[in-house]
Amino acid sequence: MALPRVMASGFAPGKCILFGEHAVVYGHPAVAVAIESGVRVSVEQSNEWTLEGVAFEPSRHPHISHILDTVFEYDGSPLKMEVESSLFSAAGLGSSAALSNAIGAALQDHINPGQKLDPVALARMGHSAEAMAQKGRASPTDTATSALGGCIVVSGNQVEGTRHVFDAKLETPEGLRKWSINAVDLPDSLDDACLVIGFTGEMSSTGKMVAGVAKLLEEQPEMEGEMDAIGRITRAGLTAMSAGNLEAVGMAMDACHERLRMLGVSSPSLETLIEAARPHSFGAKLTGSGGGGCMIALTRDPRRVAEAIEVAGGSPLISRLGAPGVRLLED
Repeated sequence: MALPRVMASGFAPGKCILFGEHAVVYGHPAVAVAIESGVRVSVEQSNEWTLEGVAFEPSRHPHISHILDTVFEYDGSPLKMEVESSLFSAAGLGSSAALSNAIGAALQDHINPGQKLDPVALARMGHSAEAMAQKGRASPTDTATSALGGCIVVSGNQVEGTRHVFDAKLETPEGLRKWSINAVDLPDSLDDACLVIGFTGEMSSTGKMVAGVAKLLEEQPEMEGEMDAIGRITRAGLTAMSAGNLEAVGMAMDACHERLRMLGVSSPSLETLIEAARPHSFGAKLTGSGGGGCMIALTRDPRRVAEAIEVAGGSPLISRLGAPGVRLLED
């Protein structure tokens, strides 16, 4: 067995959902893209277990503990672990998935230096950590997008016009769930487009928002048509992306947001940032579960959109559309 490296570092990006929020829970596809901001994890041998300079308490960090103990069955020397994140936490940007993927990459390189990273294996590893931390309920969307990078489509079945990468399944308290993870190769004509992410400053609970939508559909069954509409919009948005048609992608984003707003998952703060961004964007919408968290805008003028979001009270991040996935970093 190779000797561990003195220090190993991994980076994994966060993600934004372009289309399909909430509808993905009911069998429709969701489209996500990796963003340039993310999480870096560095590990090195030490005399004691530490995380960011303080004693590591496994019970407080279930993702890290799962990957150390269950995935790698690590029994080596204590580790000094450092985490740096450029993502807003609890904001729908996949920060916990990025953490899982980054520490998985760093640990692999620490234990087996020189071994090539397998993004699919890391995606599965991250998904298992998310499922453990979320008591058996976790979609592979965040971990797959962070590991693979680019543009990812997650659905119950393969979606036309996408490239199948792998399948995932999870035994949940509600029974066995299965997903098809697919990639979309973005055309070069989208290279000059950027996403601007606007954080409202309000934390968002995915579980609470999903439960709220489920209750709405139970009380108003006619609202199920909104889920079907989001599914159709998602497919139209995918077609527009594959064709490099930014205007049509933006129209699909706006249409998707209107449906989400009708489901009651937007918020005054999200609406304020979306309204500020739209005059300088192809389209803008909430991203993730809603109820706070973040919105996104697609634009060729990211600085102007970022300034508009900031003036409206939000915190902006700029990213290209579909950043690279998990990777190792030089010391």
